[in-house]
Amino acid sequence: MEKLKKAKNINSLRPRTDNAIQTAPPITNRWSEQIFDNLDVAEQTRKEYRYRIRFFAEFVRDTAFSRDSYLAYKRHLSKRSDLSVSSKNKYLIVAKVYCRELNRQGMLPVDISQGIRTFQQGRKHKKEGLTDSEVNAITGYINQLPQSSKNLRLKAILCLLTLQGLRQIEIVRLNVNEIDFVSQRAFVQGKGRDDKEAVDLHQQTCRVLKEYLQTNRISDGPVFVSTSNNSRNQRLTTKSIRNLINPILKELGIEKSLHGFRHFFVTKLVKAYQGDILQVVQYTRHKNLEMLQVYNDSVKMKADLPRFYQTFKGVNF
Repeated sequence: MEKLKKAKNINSLRPRTDNAIQTAPPITNRWSEQIFDNLDVAEQTRKEYRYRIRFFAEFVRDTAFSRDSYLAYKRHLSKRSDLSVSSKNKYLIVAKVYCRELNRQGMLPVDISQGIRTFQQGRKHKKEGLTDSEVNAITGYINQLPQSSKNLRLKAILCLLTLQGLRQIEIVRLNVNEIDFVSQRAFVQGKGRDDKEAVDLHQQTCRVLKEYLQTNRISDGPVFVSTSNNSRNQRLTTKSIRNLINPILKELGIEKSLHGFRHFFVTKLVKAYQGDILQVVQYTRHKNLEMLQVYNDSVKMKADLPRFYQTFKGVNF
């Protein structure tokens, strides 16, 4: 009898030969979003997960949720010509987190994402950062605007983007009590960080920030708040920042994203410090030095282009 029980237990652990999952959870947008509620991640990350999981939910909604659903989703994404490899990986990783979490919570007997790799990405930047001439065009545009509280806010945000290389999320998280004008430092909650990181402020950044705060009589709370009627005095969002800056880029004919400011900031430092990555990382706060090496390789490649052009000087089509 004891041997019979053991045999049954062993058989229950053996993998099923069919792909159907008997305990398949309901796949609806609202229910899928709730799966991330108990994840130990930042709220912004949770919001991104909730948004991106909808694509996976829609993909499997009309099909049987099986052990091959995640692999089929990857193959589906691979055929999408409207998405970059980076975007495909973002959607795929969220689906991976979702499947892993279903398994952890006992809603799936197996983690169907195991053993399936993400898409391979090249180490070169897909988009160019802002150039010196483009930054000069932006500063020229800003300096011609009339003095106002709104325009001072705009100039302060641009200083943090250009002279400090802050990410959009770091700007919206910044509070007044985290800026020390005496030591010319700000304490910033970086991407994927729980603690605050000290950031040395450029003299121009200090001057513009101080003028902005004094003019707008902001003494505590968020540094940047909304002035619109619907969300007056509430903390700006990353979308709000894009809505402020993108029209300026469009008017100046600059076809770059806001991340182009950080790209400009890092590239200028890599050039100035002649590839001394360990020194540059003190200002850029990259967690992975490999990312800085990509910037360094890009700088070297562009510096070498004249020699490349000269090599084929005698070839004329």
